[in-house]
Amino acid sequence: MGILSIILQAILGIGFLMFGFMKFGSKQMVEGFKHYGYPGWFRMFTGMVEVISAVLVIVGIWNEKFAAWGGLFIIVTMIGAIFTHIKIKDSVKQMMMPIILLILGLVVLLINLEFLFV
Repeated sequence: MGILSIILQAILGIGFLMFGFMKFGSKQMVEGFKHYGYPGWFRMFTGMVEVISAVLVIVGIWNEKFAAWGGLFIIVTMIGAIFTHIKIKDSVKQMMMPIILLILGLVVLLINLEFLFV
């Protein structure tokens, strides 16, 4: 595994740990999910998926199979986030973070794709 992949996975892992844990109690996230029209349990579910994704990409530094699954979870989560922004008619500017994270998750998946079903 190359240094670029390790750095990317570390950044994604740390970022998704922060985003995931914020969903468990941050006032901003509570209000955000209300604004999106989602119930509290979905915010908690999303937080768990993000924390699991983070752990997978971090562990994936040593085991590529985990990196591939983490990248896949990140992709699916960010597709959901992008559709949410579209649903509430946000501007593309407001969708940039999920789009960037989707692309980074895709890069992690593609780098480790051969290990996905091994």
